[in-house]
Order: sequence, then structure tokens, then C-alpha cells
Amino acid sequence: MLEIDADAVLRRLTEQGRARAAAVDRHHLLLWDALDLALQGGKRFRPRLVMATHDALGGVRPGAAAEVGAAIEMLHTAFVIHDDVIDDDHVRRGRPNVSGTFRADATSSGAGALAAGGYGLAAAVLAGDLALAAALRTVATCDAPPDVVHGLLDLFDLALHTTAAGELADVRLALGTAAVTLDESLQMEELKTSAYSFALPLQAGSVLAGAEPPTTTRLGEAGRSLGLAFQLVDDLIGVFGDPEQSGKSATGDLRTGKQTPLLVHARSTPQWEAISSFVGRDLETAELDDVRDLLASSGSRAFVETLVEEHLVAAREVLADMGVSLDFVDELMARPPLVVAGQGTAA
Repeated sequence: MLEIDADAVLRRLTEQGRARAAAVDRHHLLLWDALDLALQGGKRFRPRLVMATHDALGGVRPGAAAEVGAAIEMLHTAFVIHDDVIDDDHVRRGRPNVSGTFRADATSSGAGALAAGGYGLAAAVLAGDLALAAALRTVATCDAPPDVVHGLLDLFDLALHTTAAGELADVRLALGTAAVTLDESLQMEELKTSAYSFALPLQAGSVLAGAEPPTTTRLGEAGRSLGLAFQLVDDLIGVFGDPEQSGKSATGDLRTGKQTPLLVHARSTPQWEAISSFVGRDLETAELDDVRDLLASSGSRAFVETLVEEHLVAAREVLADMGVSLDFVDELMARPPLVVAGQGTAA
């Protein structure tokens, strides 16, 4: 039921946004069309985490939980749109993203490549800003007492600061000006993903349910562990995944030299000299197969898979103690299969 309610809230938000945009400018309305498209798809696990926690802790505000869950999904969309700008990606889930859509529109209107690219990036920044504003407004106007709303806004504010720090660290660590340690890489991933995708919805559900602060704190710790596991799996998919199933490029992380734990660990292995020749440039299919083989034979893939399981175990222990369904958590980690030498294998 929650998935339907959260989707209903998101539809209302985009309809309201369209109405406001239409009163301003028809080109501005196109931003909301692109934002609506960016919201499509996905498992809506963030709203589901809010409600699962809210229900497990005896909450009595399902309407507010649906609003807050939708707000977190809108926040996620804002971050995704901006992340694509940072990474200079123009495709998401196998189709043009916001920047890709507006770039194509400008090109079809006769704009040159540079101008069209700038237009696409501007549209993506603005669409992400609109999504961010809509998310915060939704929390501020949700059907909950003022003290609860203030607590939720504090959580959102912390998630915003944490995620911004993680995104900046992601780019900074890829500068190549200093060797990146495994601790630095793991901290970056925790800041970038765990705070808003997992700790925030778990803690928001706790606050909505009126739980005591120690409970909310423990759920934040579980969220950080769960989020790190999720991000590590995403890193694996970013190299070993099938783009047709995941909607994620299998060469983007290597091309941009992202300092994921996968690559940081690989740097410590004898295979690094060979692996490094594939980092920082576009790869052909045969080259991608070669670097996949090297990352597997070096033990880096297995190392990351072990980290995933360790963090999942830590999160499951806390969530089980809180009564949050473990089946639900396991469902969250059911990601697209990975590819090894052309053969699918579950992640």
C-alpha cells in the first residue's frame, strides 16, 4: 500500500510543479516533464524503509510517512540528476537523462555541440534544484506535529550536508594528486550514499513513530552499514554489470577514475600495473573484459564482496532487534546480476 501512496504523493508534487511552471514559461514546464521522467522506475525502497521502520516501532502516522518517503525519493532524484552532471553522464537507466534530453533538443533545434551541451547541463542543475526544493517543502508541510517536523528537517539537513561532503570527496579523490587509502574510499562511499538513502529513511520512520533518541541513533548506524553494502554492490555493477539490465554504464567508473574500494584495493595488488592502463579512458568491449578478468584474479572483486557481507550482517543484527523485516532488507539487496566472461552471476 505504501508504494501506491508514495507514488500518489510524487504524482501530486509533479502536477503541482507543472502547474506553477506553466504559469511562468513553457520552457520551464519542460524541466518538470524531465523531472517527472527521472522519477519513473526504481523500487521505491526509500519510502518503503520509512514505512517499515514506522510500522515496526508502532507508528500511527502512515499519511505523514508516505509524504516523507516521497520526499526522500524526490531528494534521491535531485542527487541523481546532479550526480550525472558531476560525472558528465547523459544516460540513466538506458535512456537520456535530463541533460541528455535537453542537449538532444538543443541539437535538433540547430545549436552547436558546445552550446547544446551547456544547455543540457544547465537544465539538469535547475531540475535537480527544483527536486531538492520540492523534497524539503514536502517534509515541512507533512501531517505531523511541529516538533516532529523539526526533527525530520534536522535529519534532512544532516543528510544534505553529509551527501554533499561525500560527492565532493568522490571528485577530490579522483584528482590523482595523492594516493587514496581504503579508509578514505570507504568513508567517501558512506557519506555519499548511506546518509540519505538508508540512514535518513530509517531514522525518519523512527522519528515519525515517536521512538526514543537512542533507537533513532541505532537505526542510523544500521543505515550506514546497509548503505555502504548497497554502494559497494553498486561499485561492482559499475564494472561487472550488464548495462542492459542495470541501466548503469560498465565503463563510467573506470573512465572517470573513481576511487572506489574496488580500485583502491586493486592498487595494492601485483595486477595494478596492468589494471591501471584501463583507467581514465574509454574502453572497447574486449578491453572491458580484460580489466574485469584482472580485477577478479587480483582478488579485488572478492575483497569487495566480503565487505558487502560484513556490513549486511551488522545491519541485519540491528534491524532484527528493532523488528524491521529482514526479508525486506534482503529484497533491497537483490540487485541486477553481474557479468563475468559473458556469463551472468548474482550479485
